[in-house]
Amino acid sequence: MRREEVLKDYEEYREQGRIWGQVPVERITRIKFPRVSRAVVERYLALPDLTTTVSDLLDGFGVCGVVAASHIKPLQSGRKIVGHAVTLRSMPERKTPTQGYLDKEPIKMSTREIYYLSEPGDVLVADFGGDLNVSNMGGQSALVAKTHGFAGAIVNGAVRDLPAIREIDYPVWAAGVTPITGKFRMEAMEINGPVRVHDIVVYPGDLIVADDSGICVVPAEFIEPLIDEAEKVGGAEDKMRELIVSKAPISELRPLFRKRYD
Repeated sequence: MRREEVLKDYEEYREQGRIWGQVPVERITRIKFPRVSRAVVERYLALPDLTTTVSDLLDGFGVCGVVAASHIKPLQSGRKIVGHAVTLRSMPERKTPTQGYLDKEPIKMSTREIYYLSEPGDVLVADFGGDLNVSNMGGQSALVAKTHGFAGAIVNGAVRDLPAIREIDYPVWAAGVTPITGKFRMEAMEINGPVRVHDIVVYPGDLIVADDSGICVVPAEFIEPLIDEAEKVGGAEDKMRELIVSKAPISELRPLFRKRYD
């Protein structure tokens, strides 16, 4: 049934002029999936300690879903994003880059394909197995993403054209930076299937939450329950801060501390 849905959606998007055709349709696992409202996204963005709060709650929900910025770093400091994941998994090409040039092979990395299949507010999660030598995306790819309304990108690999990406102010988290093009070196194998970012699995439709501290991946079924809980926790944290600043006695601090951490 899923395959029939993908083929139907693919033809619909082709008629709308949203298909590049660089990635074979059999490599596209999903095209459409539910997304939460912008209001829910804004509630996440309003959290004062975004990934810290979400990370703690993912522990409480029994979910391994956090990648430290020690592993996947923001290219621009001070940015935070929240949006649904759309995924792209790539593999190295078997030919050498020189042979690819000689054979006039088409470019097979194709981030553009997923940009046109996605919706404003989405976050590209690109997985090239953590390879730090070859670029998954550069300045032109980032520009296409930004003009299509993407919130940002998470790259389990390297990117290039760092000045251009910063110039257009497009938020990117990546494992590394390189000048080496991915052209003739990597091939898009699957769009909107499960991917891996460091040691965390990401599925299309998961909510990506990222800031200077790292990246949190909220499974689709927990998106709204988690933000409901986060707002409750935020109120308790605000009260705790007020008491600390006012040098309240331990007898007043202890009940809130226990409620938060016990």
